[in-house]
Amino acid sequence: MAYAWVFRAAAILANVAGRAGPAVTASYRGLPGAMARHVGAAGGLVGALGHFRKVTRSYWPGLFPCYDVAELPRTNNDLEQLFGAHRYHERRCSGRKVASPGLVVRGSVRVPAAVATRLRGEVKGEDLTPADLDAWRELRAGLGRRHEVRAQGRRFRRDPAAYLQELEDALIKKTLPP
Repeated sequence: MAYAWVFRAAAILANVAGRAGPAVTASYRGLPGAMARHVGAAGGLVGALGHFRKVTRSYWPGLFPCYDVAELPRTNNDLEQLFGAHRYHERRCSGRKVASPGLVVRGSVRVPAAVATRLRGEVKGEDLTPADLDAWRELRAGLGRRHEVRAQGRRFRRDPAAYLQELEDALIKKTLPP
């Protein structure tokens, strides 16, 4: 019975009939309830069905929009392949076994740049001009803030006593009258 429920869930989510999101949601909505009502029929797979229902409940808000938006993929495999390819190429060119720390700071810029690079000639110079200058400035400011936080962390790790002394001196100067 447990396998029948899982196969039923897969059939509903496959949406061979091409129904809209609300219809798929309505079809799927009763399945976890049926599992809960007839949990005794699952035999030794009671725990697995409980886990299946729990995961379904946690993914519920993002489970059905792909049926309403034509370009939205049903899974995130394409994104995982994109990020995996970026990590792979970065490790190959840097010799590191893990992603570079710069990816943490500048990932919001580096990953789109790497994707655009792979388009091979489809990106022109005019495409690189920011359309929204305020958004571009905000992005640059965010990159600067993340860079500064990492720089402070490096300064602290390099010489914790000197870093803390500098902070203490700055605090004392602010509290003293001019």
